[in-house]
Amino acid sequence: ALEHESVRLLHGDLPAWRAAVAALPDAAPHGVDAAAAAPQVSLPDGSEAAVETALRALMPWRKGPWRLGSTTIDTEWRSDLKFARLEPHLDEMDGQRVLDVGGGNGYFAIRLAALGAQSVLNVDPTLLFYFQFLAVQRYLGVANAGMLPIPFEALAPADPFDTVLSMGVLYHRRAPSQHLEDLRAQLRPGGRLVLETLVVDEASATVLIPADRYARMRNVWSLPTISRLGDWLTEAGFTDIECHDVTRTTTDEQRPTEWMTFESLEHALDPHDANRTIEGYPAPTRAMLSARRG
Repeated sequence: ALEHESVRLLHGDLPAWRAAVAALPDAAPHGVDAAAAAPQVSLPDGSEAAVETALRALMPWRKGPWRLGSTTIDTEWRSDLKFARLEPHLDEMDGQRVLDVGGGNGYFAIRLAALGAQSVLNVDPTLLFYFQFLAVQRYLGVANAGMLPIPFEALAPADPFDTVLSMGVLYHRRAPSQHLEDLRAQLRPGGRLVLETLVVDEASATVLIPADRYARMRNVWSLPTISRLGDWLTEAGFTDIECHDVTRTTTDEQRPTEWMTFESLEHALDPHDANRTIEGYPAPTRAMLSARRG
């Protein structure tokens, strides 16, 4: 079921998604607050029901939350909790050009744009997330946040970015070192990478390589210790490496909701031991690090 959903999200039901965005009523939004934990906007009376109907046609919603008029999109991920861990460790955003790799529907991009970045580009190949981004931007209208529905690897290095985010991407790469080198290529000299990925405890093997699935996901290739991750960053040409946060992912942060009704973290954990995945591996723990391009 999870694999079937992944294929559908990538290749999609384009006519339905286009129709949903087209069905969003024209409205002059006001009270826009893109900096809120749930980026929000007030909508004119009479538009609320049509907005909610269109947004529900773009389910499942994974990153958020969002609040458009009276509709609160309670997403699978409480991305506001991750952003609260991220924000204290960001460089000053004023005037920065930022790249968010694999940023889903643009939640982090819009929050970073609201902090004063000159521009934030989100790249994510999942077409449904692109239409979700179009839908929220229809009303939020954050001019300095944009999205390209392409794989990160298709983004040619051009004008280098001041900050690059790779949040929850590295463990989906067969060649993590290559991903780190590709991230470095998008940064200006001295530019900053913020990286979040699954890790294992230092007492574990240097790198956990799942035999088949990890937490019911097929495309998890490696979970390093934090020290090994630091080695990978050094080998890729990064300096000033710091680990800012290590957090066990809980079912308070990732869970099914009425806006994402598929299986989630609770279905991936051992029902008798929440410290283990259903396959017997250590339960998901994520580390957030930063590093500079040397």
